[in-house]
Amino acid sequence: MSYTHSVTLDWEKCIGCTDCIKRCPTEAIRVRNSKAEIMNDRCIDCGNCIRVCSSHAKKATTDPIEMMADYKYKVAIPAPTLYTQFKKLRNPNIILTALKKMGFDEVFEVALGADVVTEYSKLLVQEKKVQLPMISSACPAIVHLVQMRFPTLIPNIMPVISPKEAIARYARNHLVKKGIPSDDIGIFFISPCGAKVTDTRDPEVFDTSMVNGVFSMKEIYLYLVPIIRELGEDEVEVLQMGSANGIGWAAIGGESTASEVYNRVAVDGIENVINILERMENNKLDVEFVEALACVNGCLGGPLTVENSFVATNRMLKIRKYLQFKGKTRDLNILDSSVSLDWDRQLSNKQVMKLDEDMFKALEKMERMEALYETLPQIDCGSCGSPTCRSFAEDVVMEHARIEDCIFMLREQVRKMAEDMVKLAEKLPPSIRTKGKGGEDE
Repeated sequence: MSYTHSVTLDWEKCIGCTDCIKRCPTEAIRVRNSKAEIMNDRCIDCGNCIRVCSSHAKKATTDPIEMMADYKYKVAIPAPTLYTQFKKLRNPNIILTALKKMGFDEVFEVALGADVVTEYSKLLVQEKKVQLPMISSACPAIVHLVQMRFPTLIPNIMPVISPKEAIARYARNHLVKKGIPSDDIGIFFISPCGAKVTDTRDPEVFDTSMVNGVFSMKEIYLYLVPIIRELGEDEVEVLQMGSANGIGWAAIGGESTASEVYNRVAVDGIENVINILERMENNKLDVEFVEALACVNGCLGGPLTVENSFVATNRMLKIRKYLQFKGKTRDLNILDSSVSLDWDRQLSNKQVMKLDEDMFKALEKMERMEALYETLPQIDCGSCGSPTCRSFAEDVVMEHARIEDCIFMLREQVRKMAEDMVKLAEKLPPSIRTKGKGGEDE
């Protein structure tokens, strides 16, 4: 299955600086002809390249706001990260009301979906329908990382749909029961990251998402700021339905805290996640639940957010404290037991690091790779356009690069050619050769 990736490259802005190739966790980027190239079969849409690109040549492609006009009944499902993007705002109802003022007919929170997924996950654990240690399936970038780099851990991923998809299903089911035709309903997710865009457009564990479009949180923020500024206190509707725990899913540790699993680990940042998964794969991690989020500080650090993730983390604490004492939720039950939270099919192994389908050919290529790697400088300078010397050796063996692309190997070849030229220049034609003392040609 090929994905429609959200992360794209603006060739005009790319200067071929190689910053991105070293930060990609799946080595999905190469620099060729002074421009970065994203290898689609390796990209997990984690957004690391978006963060590190000083030229702003990488971006996450979302749907245009104008897409709302395609539907008669417009529904917003905001990720709880949205609540942390505004200064001095503690009441989620203000932001939810502003979304309705913006043009949405209804607003349902992804936080409510998180509450439901939490309870369902607890049930699966009680019924022993999951393999320990469990890995959260909430972050699609991590799910794809496991598929590509840690396929033996695929059975450990929690087989439950994401909170985004859960609330979208409940929302559509509820509105259809009210008499609104499903085709008239447009459900739009307000996303903090690109991985969830890809997950919506090309879901892998079910056929079609109930979400019709994904809007960038940055773009929605610009619409909401002036609305919130003019919003009167008496205009604020009680629209919140998610709990403080559900809202807390946006921050690292939020899901694991809500799960109430005692023996757990919460890890954020793609490099840290890889370290934990390596330990898990080697049976060196004695836990029951792993909450792994690709972005530092969880979804609060997503590449489509506005606020600094550490500032947002502080705001999240204040919001949760506010909800504990002053929070108001509306009395509307949209949950329906007929709505499935299970996957329709299992995740597939998408290991792209293998050298060949034929095991013997793969071993032969591995031997060539190792032999070539030993001749390389092993300093991972990136000037060849590959992230490391080892990945360059793989590129050469797989015929995606030439040995001369390494400046050090090129210099060595030029040096040998120069030596051969000198030796050739010293040779004389037979007519002017002289005999040495031993009777040999000089």
